[in-house]
Amino acid sequence: MTFRLALFLAAIVSVASTVPSLAAGNRYALVVGNAKYPDADAPLKEPVNDAHDVADELKRDGFQVDIGVNLTGDAMRRAFGRLYAKIKPGDVVLLFFSGYGIQSNRQTFMIPVNAQIWQESDVRRDGINLETVLGDINNRGAGVKIALLDASRRNPYERRFRSFSAGLAPVLAPNGTLVMYSAALSSVISDRSSDHSLFVQELLKEIRVPNLMAEETLNRTRAGVTRASHEQQVPWISSSLAADFSFVPGSGTAGSRTQLVNVPPPPPTKLDTLTPPPPAAPAPTENKSAAPAQVALADDPTIKSLTAKIAANPDDINALYRRGQVYASKGAYNLAIKDFDDTLRLNPKDVEALNNRCWTRTVVGDLKPALEDCNEALRLRPNFVDALDSRGLLNLKAGVNKNAIADFDAALRINPRLTSSLYGRGLARQRSGSISQGNLDIANAKAMDPNIVAEFESYGVH
Repeated sequence: MTFRLALFLAAIVSVASTVPSLAAGNRYALVVGNAKYPDADAPLKEPVNDAHDVADELKRDGFQVDIGVNLTGDAMRRAFGRLYAKIKPGDVVLLFFSGYGIQSNRQTFMIPVNAQIWQESDVRRDGINLETVLGDINNRGAGVKIALLDASRRNPYERRFRSFSAGLAPVLAPNGTLVMYSAALSSVISDRSSDHSLFVQELLKEIRVPNLMAEETLNRTRAGVTRASHEQQVPWISSSLAADFSFVPGSGTAGSRTQLVNVPPPPPTKLDTLTPPPPAAPAPTENKSAAPAQVALADDPTIKSLTAKIAANPDDINALYRRGQVYASKGAYNLAIKDFDDTLRLNPKDVEALNNRCWTRTVVGDLKPALEDCNEALRLRPNFVDALDSRGLLNLKAGVNKNAIADFDAALRINPRLTSSLYGRGLARQRSGSISQGNLDIANAKAMDPNIVAEFESYGVH
């Protein structure tokens, strides 16, 4: 019953038209290098050295730099708070992060060194959301926003609840933003066991070249990394800059911006993905099944951005799917189902869309077609834990407790900490007469997630 993590089918890079003046304002940078993660087998060798080198270069380029290494979650939030407090309208703000990153619900999270991550929801609790950071910087009036993430690494966290590391997700960033990842969307690279990353080596080489606009600097960095890695590592860039900006103060000329070359990520068939858990349920007094006010939905910035993408390209499968996720998270289930319908019209074998439509149909009580969706998802991807969890909820609502227990058992064998399956199995066991076993499951689920009862009540399960 949870929402998916998935690859974008292609990396879309949009470049705004050039304007005749260079970006003005103060330059601020936050540079973070996280290397000592207790849950990793050994400290990362590259982030601290890379952070110091990037900070030194940015200082030479006129940035006021705040650098932090091996930051906890609280320390990272304080660092961002210091950054936000400095920003005035028109300023240039740059973020560099090296360490572990995780994508969840198609968003990218930077991971502090003290993160305690055992399941999908822990990522959103302990991680720092890149989209949120860029939005906060934008809200304070920054004219140019740049984010450079060297965090596409295999990490110890995802392998606890997935069989792979899923890399980073594309960003829904505000206008005037330039984002670069050290590797393609949803792909990962291994540390080179050297003191500096290939990405940072190429980045610093290109930043020092005069008379380049920032987009050209990063495009050259991407070409350098791709060439040096023999095309094993292809950085990803997305830009919506509306003003020319050069890393080297006073260099560059208007109109020198080059068109970025789109390099698509690896085909999605080469990387299976799991779906993160649903958002926290509302208080029980809230009627989640009622459609939210259309005005409130239309004003949601993520929905507005995705709707604009769909208006420009009605067959944008990724925007359709993600908007379906947002609608479902806000209780607009019928709108979510329509977007999942359109997603599956474009790709009938999209297992995550099948699973999410199964879950959404189950919540609204449309159980027969929901069962068809879950069965098809499991046919395409046997032992897909989220589809097992969704079908368990469906069978629970249908009163087929024996089948619900079997589905939840199968899901828990794959992920013993899947709270929704543990709680659902407890309810099904109680209804089947196994009161003591059911009570134990429910008590354990509530200890793991105190909101689990309200969540199931919002699905119409009591």
